[in-house]
Amino acid sequence: MNVTEWSVPSIPSMEGKIVVVTGGNGGLGLEAVKVLGEKGATVIMASRSKKRGEQAADLLKRQQSDIRVDVMELDLADLDSVASFAEQFKEKYDRLDILMNNAGVMTTPYGKTKDGFELQFGTNHLGHFALTARLFERLAATEGSRVVTISSNAHKSGSVNFDNLMFEQGKGYTPMKSYSRSKFANLLFAFELQRRIDQAGLSIKSLGAHPGGAQTDLARHIEDRFLYKALSGVLKRVTQSAYEGALPGIRAATDPDLEGGRYVGPSGFMEMKGDPVLVKPKTETLDVLDAEELWAESERLTGVSFTVTS
Repeated sequence: MNVTEWSVPSIPSMEGKIVVVTGGNGGLGLEAVKVLGEKGATVIMASRSKKRGEQAADLLKRQQSDIRVDVMELDLADLDSVASFAEQFKEKYDRLDILMNNAGVMTTPYGKTKDGFELQFGTNHLGHFALTARLFERLAATEGSRVVTISSNAHKSGSVNFDNLMFEQGKGYTPMKSYSRSKFANLLFAFELQRRIDQAGLSIKSLGAHPGGAQTDLARHIEDRFLYKALSGVLKRVTQSAYEGALPGIRAATDPDLEGGRYVGPSGFMEMKGDPVLVKPKTETLDVLDAEELWAESERLTGVSFTVTS
């Protein structure tokens, strides 16, 4: 796909559309909220901290007074919070045009979510799995809706091990191994969701995207490491801004020419930076058997039944 075929100015008006962006108060999410809001959408800024969300929304409204941003609290590391968010959303909105599964944690020390899941896998994959399931009724009721799941280049070193999916008691855990697994799971989920959508004959599109090397605070857990500091000057030259990093996800959410089941990332060397284009995921993320097993295990762990139907 030619990189000149899409740009932010080419995004059509989004007046009347309802968008949810998880982690919308900072980094890539905030950039997505800004662009989609400027195009006329009502954007729900789903934020773990409502206070930080309101501060971010106030800043956007000072820059553009007519932008429509609704701040709602969502902690993906707490399934009760996910359920509460979904119920509050459905009480306020009867449609959902775009769900952008963007929020995440990266390379954290070993820890657990409120529900006892390994922190990175529990937040990055299981939280979004449960959220998508609970909002699916609204997605199915909205013609041409989309689910965009933000993965990472790190998925290429990831895999799933169903015998020790979440590094129980820290066994085999490293911060990057866990992060890579969670991002690998994001794509297994995104592509399996599209297969089930196709089987159900729905108009929803499920796509994956990744930001390349984007300059956000997601790397705060490695910023104090010696190597990170030593290479910081080089990293700034080969990475891109949060706005540029957000563009693959924004394209996946808005480009009418994209088909479901596609993956969007930067066009440059090693997909670290550049214009958003179609890119190839690791082949193993297309494995149907692993995807089906992950889906079933995700339902079991979260206690959320996710049947894709109209």
